[in-house]
Amino acid sequence: MEVMTASPQSGAASAPSAAGKGWLVPLLVLIVGMFMSVLDTTIVNVAIPTMQRDFGASTDDIEWIVTAYTLALGIVVPICGWLGDRLGMTRVYLVSLIGFSVASALCGLAWDLNSMIAFRILQAIPGGVIPVVSMSMLYVIVPREKMGAAMGLYGLGVIFGPAIGPTLGGYLVEYVDWRLIFFINAPIGVLGAVAGLILLPKLGATSTRPMDWWGFLTIGFGLFALLLAFSEGQSWGWTGYRVLILITAGLLSLALFVVIELESDAPLIDLRVFKIWAFTNSLLLISILMIGLNAILFYLPLFMQTTQGIQPLRTGLILLPEALAMALIMPFAGQLYDKFGPRWPAVIGLAIACWGGFLLCGINPNMTEGDVIFWTVVRAAGNGLAMMPIMTAGLAAIPPEYTSSGSPVNNIAQRVSGSLGLAVMTVLATNQQNQLMADRSALITANSGLPEVQQLTQQGPAGLYGYYLQLQGQVTGQAYSDMFLVCAVLTVVGLVLAFFMKKPADPAEQPALTERSDQGTSGDASPVDAADGSDTGAGQGRDDWMRELDAEGAPAGR
Repeated sequence: MEVMTASPQSGAASAPSAAGKGWLVPLLVLIVGMFMSVLDTTIVNVAIPTMQRDFGASTDDIEWIVTAYTLALGIVVPICGWLGDRLGMTRVYLVSLIGFSVASALCGLAWDLNSMIAFRILQAIPGGVIPVVSMSMLYVIVPREKMGAAMGLYGLGVIFGPAIGPTLGGYLVEYVDWRLIFFINAPIGVLGAVAGLILLPKLGATSTRPMDWWGFLTIGFGLFALLLAFSEGQSWGWTGYRVLILITAGLLSLALFVVIELESDAPLIDLRVFKIWAFTNSLLLISILMIGLNAILFYLPLFMQTTQGIQPLRTGLILLPEALAMALIMPFAGQLYDKFGPRWPAVIGLAIACWGGFLLCGINPNMTEGDVIFWTVVRAAGNGLAMMPIMTAGLAAIPPEYTSSGSPVNNIAQRVSGSLGLAVMTVLATNQQNQLMADRSALITANSGLPEVQQLTQQGPAGLYGYYLQLQGQVTGQAYSDMFLVCAVLTVVGLVLAFFMKKPADPAEQPALTERSDQGTSGDASPVDAADGSDTGAGQGRDDWMRELDAEGAPAGR
């Protein structure tokens, strides 16, 4: 999720004027766009085997439908804050919604694999902008005292979308046509854009700061190289020169990005937001939750379909209670945040998620549908209770001066942790599966004297093949169990970090913070009202806050 991509002045001035009683309907409009863009990340996975058959593509080639989308997102997200500031958040949101609808329709019309990959890249450009800008608008529209409840509702699009994707995608693929998973976005996006044009507040441009092209190029290339290396590492070989060069070049590019941003007068992303521990802690917790969520959403349906032979629609229906559990708990979690703060909802939610994570370690070929439903509902209940308080606390801890940097950082953390985390889990599961298969196969020799082996040999190829399939299912289940154990241990680490969370102080109790005039975030650097009602220069307000931040590691009053 992301924080407001408004400029410093918009955070200080625009938010009070835009936030008010009529925030619920505009929020629902934003949820529609967010839900549509996030849903597309998982609904496509169900249709991959069908598209592979229709296009006559190999397994390595068809994966580029997902890989190309992920790579394009990594490049687009860092520039979203600048776009919202320079062109206006409402305008960028509406254009992105229309662009996503058009690109989705083109994906549905794709005639071969190359055209599909090209259209998926086009789809990823507005698809990456929508989450950032919609969250930015939420922080302008919604009053701070209602932020917990609003985030609880908004979280339905963030978490419920990916969770419902396998069910909806399975139905469309099995009973209608896989192209409908793209065509369905077109009318929804158009209606959402019309509703946004009518109901959303007109949030115009708030900054004239120049584009930081060197920062954009370095972070764009760095994320592209890392995502590509981890996406293709399994097929290219992790010790191959292509993967090693990409990882090295990506890390060097990101290091150069850090140097450029710290020296720039108008950085694309002000990295000093990481000095705010509440925000950094929130990013760590979000990354842990996203790694576990992506691993479960990817590998659990895969295991049920390939090992247990369950059809796509039934697989989606088995996972549907998980999505419903999150949908019911998230609004409630937002209310708990408003009442008690983030710590205890996050701690209790992560404790429940830990329990669900350890339950998932029981994955095996003989597990029942009831087992899967219980395991996933427990994990989803914990995620739903913890996710929104964690995100809200981190975003609310950022002073208005740095909200335009916090938004892309938050979104990048989600995308990169989810993608890289899934890639690492894939390496772990694959290596474990290969090792277990080799160890167990070594116990059986052609001239083995074991009665069971002799009986299988007498049955001919059919007997040995049946034993191989059984063995493969057991080995796969054990490898996935070990992978889910790693996810559960990471959640335990998150549980410890959650004890350090605190509810940010009321903005009314904090000094007004403004941007330094020499950063070019506004056309004219004019004085603004300080917290005590006196006039002070914009640069002085920022410099005072930065001195306190460097000395204490957190904003004054927090």
